Amino acid sequence: MSVSTGIGWDSHRLAEGRPLILGGVTVEHDRGLDGHSDADVLTHAVIDALLGAAGLGDIGEHFPDTDQAYAGADSISLLRDVVALLGNREVLHVDTTLLMERPKLKPYKDTIRETLAGALGVTVDRVNIKASTGEGIGFVGREEGVAALAVATLSRP
Repeated sequence: MSVSTGIGWDSHRLAEGRPLILGGVTVEHDRGLDGHSDADVLTHAVIDALLGAAGLGDIGEHFPDTDQAYAGADSISLLRDVVALLGNREVLHVDTTLLMERPKLKPYKDTIRETLAGALGVTVDRVNIKASTGEGIGFVGREEGVAALAVATLSRP
């Protein structure tokens, strides 16, 4: 068995009139994330981490923002598509960090873990969600946007 690890990163601008979707879960907030798809930064970071661990490029290669087929796309569906691309690779663990000032994610963390684990086809204990603020620094701290980082570890027989 071989093991590989990949990292993923994404960020999106906060905008009025959009839902805030994180890890496939709609989070109560006065603004949402702006993007070509549903702008789910957390799921996008997980997708890139998986693609990186498998050596399959990046999210933009598979789901380009120039393709109208992905306009408003549900990122959890895209994640399921990526899991199918993994073939005989097994997701051992996914660890994530979400960077945003507010709202606090504690009430949503368990549901986000369950949603991501379901899309990944793994048990919840293989997915971890962390959150941090920007402490008033940078685009996150000024509440202009949200960023996410993910690390995925895969095994291959």
